[in-house]
Amino acid sequence: MASLHSPMAPVEHAQPQMPMILCCLCGVPCQHNASATCTSCLSQQADITYGITTEVTLHQCRSCQRWHKEENKWLGCDLESRELMGLCLEKTAGLKPKRGTKEEHKVKLTDASWIWTEPHSMRLKCKLTVQKEVDGGVILQQSFVVEYIVRNQQCPGCQASFTQGAWKHLVQVRQRVNHKRTFLYLEQVIIKKGGAKGALSIEVFRDGMDFYFAERGKGERFINFLEDEVPITVKKSKKLIGTDVKSNISNYKFTSLVEIAPLCKDDLLYLPKSLAKSQSSISRLVLVKNIGEVMQIVDPATGQSGVISGDAFWRDQFRPLITAARSRLKRYVVLDQSPVVEERNQAKRQTAKQRRRLAELTLMKEDDMGVRDDHVTVRSHLGYLCKAGDVVLAYCLQDTNLVDDEARAALDKSTALDIVVVRKLYGGVATGEVDAAKQRIWKLQRLDVEVAEDLKKGKAREKEQEKMDEDEEDFLRELEADREMRDRVNLYKHEEVIKKKEQAGDLEADDDADVDDQKIRLDELLDGLALDQGPDVGAAGQQDQDMQPQFDEDQPYGGQYDFSVEEGARARQDGIGFIDRDTKVEQKTVAVPVQQFGTEFMKDPAKFKFT
Repeated sequence: MASLHSPMAPVEHAQPQMPMILCCLCGVPCQHNASATCTSCLSQQADITYGITTEVTLHQCRSCQRWHKEENKWLGCDLESRELMGLCLEKTAGLKPKRGTKEEHKVKLTDASWIWTEPHSMRLKCKLTVQKEVDGGVILQQSFVVEYIVRNQQCPGCQASFTQGAWKHLVQVRQRVNHKRTFLYLEQVIIKKGGAKGALSIEVFRDGMDFYFAERGKGERFINFLEDEVPITVKKSKKLIGTDVKSNISNYKFTSLVEIAPLCKDDLLYLPKSLAKSQSSISRLVLVKNIGEVMQIVDPATGQSGVISGDAFWRDQFRPLITAARSRLKRYVVLDQSPVVEERNQAKRQTAKQRRRLAELTLMKEDDMGVRDDHVTVRSHLGYLCKAGDVVLAYCLQDTNLVDDEARAALDKSTALDIVVVRKLYGGVATGEVDAAKQRIWKLQRLDVEVAEDLKKGKAREKEQEKMDEDEEDFLRELEADREMRDRVNLYKHEEVIKKKEQAGDLEADDDADVDDQKIRLDELLDGLALDQGPDVGAAGQQDQDMQPQFDEDQPYGGQYDFSVEEGARARQDGIGFIDRDTKVEQKTVAVPVQQFGTEFMKDPAKFKFT
């Protein structure tokens, strides 16, 4: 008999089991649930996609190819991209749960894939997979196809660009010189840095450019950009367009006149005494080396350098002694070169590098070669670049009529500066080839600009085009001879010229041991610029996106997308599924039960978020 003090064995209570019932539809035994239906019949009878639209309309601007998201908000998205998928899901009604919906009644999106569509169809298709808990705690999963119809609708920015007088802020950029080399340089800087992003249009005049902006703030940002690139002075004005007396709101149009200092690269200057003293007593006869936020100057005889700020110039304005026009520059051939060795105290602000670059050059006019033996020896800060046989451009001061009497008197006292070497010539330009401009292995990108009406008429147009071609060629020669200037712009490979030179064996290889550090090297050129369809669309007409190819009505989506790319490449890059053209897809599958909820497709709120 068991002891009274012995512990009693624990009593196990059996878990109550739900009674088995017969399915009300098929009669198969199943566990009891609220619907009294087995899992198989429940999946066939339930449609968890009810309330989710399967046909959605998307609006796209055919000019800038941006997609409409909400009022006054347009997004730039590539086809098959993650951003476009997020926009499509946001536009699909029924995926976003209504306020107050219980968690168990929400539809959860677990997967989304792109489906291939014909490029000309103006249709986008996505296969969506959703899950939802139905009666009895059963989790069902179902897939279906949503079709997105693409309609054309002009965005407000493009509407303003096509409407006359829709601008809010006009920025007029002017420079009082007889050439456009500064504006060609400024154009390249704008392209590289996107300085004129948001401009409705750009118009070109004889002495400058006009930039039209839809908002005052964008125009002010553009002026700030110009202040960082060139020395300028700004004058502002505004014009009253209309006033709402009841709300006390006035509508203005703003105009800003931006004037660039009339000093350009390679101009010869005769500095005022006060300005020369402020530059550590630099010689008053200097060359403009580069134009940026400040003007860099250099003494051609000693290599001493200095800078002139925009404020200093506008306080005491002066004109260049000689402008770097093609008619003022003479071609000289280098006969000999010898380095100059100077003591440190002969030039206070000279660095060791500047002293090493000085050299004496023996020059002869190219026109005098073989005619008469009339050569001259000069000292130049560019001497280290030159060797016998090179061709340079220089000012001949004795043959030039100088308007500054003080400068003329100073030069007459000294014969050391009869010749001022300005620039070395490279390539076919140096050898005098007729098609030298076509033999360059590099090219530039251009902005899409409008020409002023007074430049479109007959003889004026022809004369202006000739002058523009000459200024553009001079600007390209400046780029060829100045590495520091090239660092501020983008140079692209001219694939056709490079290929021809490689086949002919005329392509020069880069030599690291070459003393000339200013000539263009192949490894500093960029790839990927195609100029087959005219100038690239730049800041004009592009409100908040990078430059796009031109619109073509005969091409799908206006020719804005490259359909030669492999199908689904962008989708795979963004980690999104893609169903190719050979795979058949059902419009809607039968709901099937699953054990648990899957991971939500839009789990990353930074990528997929309903707003």
